[in-house]
Amino acid sequence: MDMMNTLTRLVSAFGPSGQEDGIAQVIEELARPYADEIFRDTMGNLICRKKGSGPKVMFSAHMDSIGLVATHIDEKGFVHMGAVGGVSVGEVLYAPVRFSNGAQGLICPPENGELAKLKLSDLVVDVGASDEEEAKKLVQVGDTAVYDTPTRAAAGRVISPYLDNRISCLVLLMAMEQLKAWENDLYFVFSAQEEVGTRGAKTAAWAIDPDYGIAVDVTGTGDEPGSKHQGSSLCGKGAAVKVMDHSVICSPALVERLMALAEKKGIPAQRDVLQMGGTDAGPIQKTRAGVYAGGISIPCRYTHTPAELADLGDVRACAQLVAAFAECRLEA
Repeated sequence: MDMMNTLTRLVSAFGPSGQEDGIAQVIEELARPYADEIFRDTMGNLICRKKGSGPKVMFSAHMDSIGLVATHIDEKGFVHMGAVGGVSVGEVLYAPVRFSNGAQGLICPPENGELAKLKLSDLVVDVGASDEEEAKKLVQVGDTAVYDTPTRAAAGRVISPYLDNRISCLVLLMAMEQLKAWENDLYFVFSAQEEVGTRGAKTAAWAIDPDYGIAVDVTGTGDEPGSKHQGSSLCGKGAAVKVMDHSVICSPALVERLMALAEKKGIPAQRDVLQMGGTDAGPIQKTRAGVYAGGISIPCRYTHTPAELADLGDVRACAQLVAAFAECRLEA
């Protein structure tokens, strides 16, 4: 699998929370050669199963992205926006965006607005319209928009919007491709609506009722400029095996199992302690009577901005560790 071409295709697919059909179609096409069955559920989760007679293992990588939603169009033709997921004013100014119908625009602040005092509701998207009537031919209230910035390789790393979490979708696809022999009953879930409350993983886990659940996501790093070290993982140091974040304390035995597998297989790995945020591991762990839950993450700088950064070597390590866990002998 060509990593950059596949990632570019994943990142380019439209799919803010609640509107995952576009990205789901792309993933389904890419996953079809590696799955015994593929289906979507009511929430919009895409579930790819590789059948086995052993314990049920659920890997979950959310496929939705943060975005913006049109809330009002003023008489001058500017589109006022609200957030879909975690959008920060300071990180989106002057970012180009595109709507699902192909309309394009630019996120702009009000003239003479003080940056420190700006709220998201102060920002507008300039779609190039001269007045309200012209703007409404391009955009309607309720339409959603996503960042429209490019994907680039840079010295063994990648800079792109929506590495959170399309790069983890790439990890699951690479792992599915790498699998050779397995006994476990494997469910690769590309979950919906993670960015607005890990909603898709909750319903998928309830339906699958897994014995083990591994969330695959990006994680904050401790090596950004001026880092306050809220995250322990570093870019280029391998797969980040989650110990805990704000949503989950991972099963200690599962953390040790993943670290031991990485050492045995020669896979670069590091322990991940994140003092903020959360992943699909949270709702998976709490489903039904409880699930042995953990996480395999890709260290990612500048998350939720129009230009995130991750190391391609870390992506390979995460895919290898996912495949290794999928193939190992587990007890129900």
